[in-house]
Amino acid sequence: MRNPLADKVVNIKPSGIRKFFDVVSEMQDAISLGVGEPDFDTPWHIRDEGIYSLEKGRTFYTSNAGLKDLKIEICNYLNRSQGIDYHYNNEVIVTVGGSEAIDIALRAMIDGGEEVLIPQPSYVSYEPCTILANAVPVIIELKAENEFRLMPEELLEAITEKTKILILPFPNNPTGAIMEREDLEKIAKIVIEKDLFVISDEIYAELTYKEKHISIASLPGMKERTILINGFSKAYAMTGWRLGYACGPKEIMEQMIKIHQFAIMCAPTTSQYAAVEALKNGDADVAQMREAYNQRRRYLLHSFKEMGVECFEPFGAFYVFPSIKEFGMTSEEFANRFLQEEKVAVVPGTAFGDCGEGFLRISYAYSLENLKVAIGRLKNFVDKLRKEQGR
Repeated sequence: MRNPLADKVVNIKPSGIRKFFDVVSEMQDAISLGVGEPDFDTPWHIRDEGIYSLEKGRTFYTSNAGLKDLKIEICNYLNRSQGIDYHYNNEVIVTVGGSEAIDIALRAMIDGGEEVLIPQPSYVSYEPCTILANAVPVIIELKAENEFRLMPEELLEAITEKTKILILPFPNNPTGAIMEREDLEKIAKIVIEKDLFVISDEIYAELTYKEKHISIASLPGMKERTILINGFSKAYAMTGWRLGYACGPKEIMEQMIKIHQFAIMCAPTTSQYAAVEALKNGDADVAQMREAYNQRRRYLLHSFKEMGVECFEPFGAFYVFPSIKEFGMTSEEFANRFLQEEKVAVVPGTAFGDCGEGFLRISYAYSLENLKVAIGRLKNFVDKLRKEQGR
């Protein structure tokens, strides 16, 4: 019988995040700090709007690109938060989460053999989606000594005549790193000089703790070169609603809509009505959740310092990325032993690229109470390892 499977799909590794999540779900008294999902419920006024849309029978398809009212609110939000002007009618697509937006942007923009630059450690979908788009992923290894920022010299070194797209994953999952304006200005200069395009994944744009997020699309000459991707999962605690969006030049959006049309049709109608309410009246909810995350972030950093575990200070998203290199174990070995011996699940840094070796991703999208218990168990584990090593 002929092989029914495509080699490029078979050769893609499954997500390293879900592996530990699946194990911990079967383990009694275990704590998971592995999944990047807010522990908050979607705010009631947002849920109410979704419920009301169902009660009013708004259960039909929307236009392929999304509800007009939602697209207008997305444009309003990006104008007030980033100072970027998009036209709702031809520069915005509402997608099934930010993940779909990443996928269809790559497929719409890539011809076979072109190269996509992917800074790592970073979100697990970029590299597989690049491969599925018949492009060549080129990895740029971000370094802890640079606070996991993308440095101009690293970008220049990776560019070839086949390079077409740079994925810009900031605020970053898994490191929590951010790019400040001066960092982005240096990157934008190279992008323009080398005639590249940017896919800027800004799903954590509202979750920064040092300064307000800056989008590279807001810099001079960059709006026409950037696909800005965002969504509702992280800022509004709406992971299960599966809603995101992409904004960019009309000619690129037209091609992305084609793929979206044939693969998806439209994003969930109920979710779109709820998202209108989120953008109109959700700023206070976001601020409240952001403050809670910041409290947890500070607690974790203080705890790592007390136990002598090295961790740079992240200023975005809701993750810390501590180093476990001192223990002479791989990230996978450390995470497996920690799970089996202390019943706490964290994600090996290698789930986000080979250069994540020697690090762990710990999510603080969990209650402070759970974090305190988990950190107590981590201290026990670290003390045990140091005694084993005679320290």
